Amino acid sequence: MEIRLSKLALAGVFTLGALGLAACGGGGSSDSDSGSESASPTPVGGTWEVDNFLPSTTYVNRCVSPRSGTDPATGSAYADVAGTREDENNWLRSMSNELYLWYEEIEDQDPASFDDSLAYFEELKTFALTPSGREKDRFHYTVPSDEWYSQTESGVYVGYGIQWALLSSTPPRKAVVAYLDEESGGDLPDIMTRGAEVISVDGVDLAYGDDVDTLNYGMWPENDGESHVFEIRPLGSSTIETVTLVASPVQSDPVQYVKTEVTDSGRKVGYMLFNDHIATAEAELIDAVTELESESVEELVLDLRYNGGGYLDIAAELAYMIAGDNTVGQVFEIAQFNDQHPETNPITGAPLDGTPFYSTGLGFVDESLYGEELPTLNLSRLFVLTSENTCSASEAIINGLRGIDVEVIQIGETTCGKPYGFYPLDNCGTTYFTIQFSGVNAKGFGDYSDGFMPNGDYGTDADLPGCVIGDDFDNLLGDADEARFATALNYIETGECGDISTSAFSTSGESEDAPIFNARVTKEVSRSNRIMVK
Repeated sequence: MEIRLSKLALAGVFTLGALGLAACGGGGSSDSDSGSESASPTPVGGTWEVDNFLPSTTYVNRCVSPRSGTDPATGSAYADVAGTREDENNWLRSMSNELYLWYEEIEDQDPASFDDSLAYFEELKTFALTPSGREKDRFHYTVPSDEWYSQTESGVYVGYGIQWALLSSTPPRKAVVAYLDEESGGDLPDIMTRGAEVISVDGVDLAYGDDVDTLNYGMWPENDGESHVFEIRPLGSSTIETVTLVASPVQSDPVQYVKTEVTDSGRKVGYMLFNDHIATAEAELIDAVTELESESVEELVLDLRYNGGGYLDIAAELAYMIAGDNTVGQVFEIAQFNDQHPETNPITGAPLDGTPFYSTGLGFVDESLYGEELPTLNLSRLFVLTSENTCSASEAIINGLRGIDVEVIQIGETTCGKPYGFYPLDNCGTTYFTIQFSGVNAKGFGDYSDGFMPNGDYGTDADLPGCVIGDDFDNLLGDADEARFATALNYIETGECGDISTSAFSTSGESEDAPIFNARVTKEVSRSNRIMVK
């Protein structure tokens, strides 16, 4: 399905997560920067035969609407040439046969019978279910390539700089602010803080309104300069206030609220909120760990509750910065591709030696960081704050550290369960995400498709020590009174979860001692997966 990066579809009730988005019709070629279509080029490769596949290179870059100009990802001219819909579909078919983790479970269908490449791509996956009844492949996406490049390289998207938490998927619906993309709040009104509740959007009642299109376009705007009127109940208030929010390009601030908390016993505990494994996170993580290292912290609480993932190499850098000397001679994660590629990475051609714990910078955005020694806290255990929004590259941090016997204490909820990843593949203006590998740690463990569970009962390494506790929208993130952080601090002091008084959200705006579970914070593909770079 094609993912619209700044929008979540509502259809009578909230459709939770990017998987609820409808695919856009019309096929794979992007209209942006495209030239005119050629005069009826002939498809290459001959006619379709079941289970007979030509190499995907036969069809690559043969486009219905070839792009012109410079490819921002390479700095060179686009390689597109005039092709046909059948060419684009044949590339998808051959690529999937070569790279898809469960390629043998794809039903081979004639690519000439589909006039929409996105619809054809939706068929190029397994439809099997897990033992728990969930879809085995819940992570099959497409994104327009220009949007993908903007998201991953700069963290820029069009919006308000607000990440909404959806607390109820059926009427009466509820949505509150989970966090702001800029720690300072940018130009947002002061009342727009964590826990502020949305009452209405452009005059449509959020809880029971039937005009879901107005709600959808208001909460997830697509265009720079759009303005929408919101009724908001601020955190801790019973008064409803009206504000106008104007959409603009927003740059996500992936690392926030870096601080040191001193416990009653005098133990120094570092805290950071880490929201996105995007390229700009590298420098911010280095700065954060450098600050905590200077404070001589003895413990770290890493808040991953809203971190859906991103670049795996960022996770490998951070894992080193946490564990330091404990990582020497160890591998962070080993990618396992399908059985056609037992020894070699089919994308890069490199041996499957695994992703290391990177001890030097990779220079994602700031090239001066490349090869520079990374700071480290040299910790032998880590506290992670998690939710069902904790996915993929974030789960890889947990799994990678456990693979080298760093103790991980989990506070919060079961994670989303995404031990899979991919290299994004651009063809004809669309970037395709098809599961290509699963990741295992140094001990060979990677079976956590149902997530990591605090005090779990799976009977596997997906069971972590820790405490089950919901999200506390009545306190700010990083506040020592916020339920999950408070629980971690209590665990550090006593070795137990304790009886943490949790201020949670209620419809009246008053506090209740009832934490919120299953609050969904939906993000773009670039911020919700395990992504490798070539």
